[in-house]
Amino acid sequence: MSKNFQVSELLDYYGELLTDKQRETVEFYYNDDLSLGEIAENTGISRQGVRDSIKRSEAVLFEAEEKLGLLQKSKELQERLDTIRKYIDVIDNLNIRRYRSNDINESIKIILAELEKLKEM
Repeated sequence: MSKNFQVSELLDYYGELLTDKQRETVEFYYNDDLSLGEIAENTGISRQGVRDSIKRSEAVLFEAEEKLGLLQKSKELQERLDTIRKYIDVIDNLNIRRYRSNDINESIKIILAELEKLKEM
């Protein structure tokens, strides 16, 4: 995974740990793809100040993930939800081909509804 994408993801999880100015600077750099010079011009900070702010912000974001692991846990949860979805499809197809059970259909609907609720969390 590229560093740009990784920092952008970490910003979604831990951006509130940064000051407003740091968050704005990192968003300009990673999400809006502005150069250090463009950010300096937009924010009234020197180019070196922008670079330093980005580096400090990156350190905060990576340290937060190292300590809390929310991004990693979220990815693992998503993988497990995808696996559940895959097996729901297997059960549904088996039911369609072999059993044609309304009880299984209803159970699948309930499981899918609960799965969607988990994905929204």
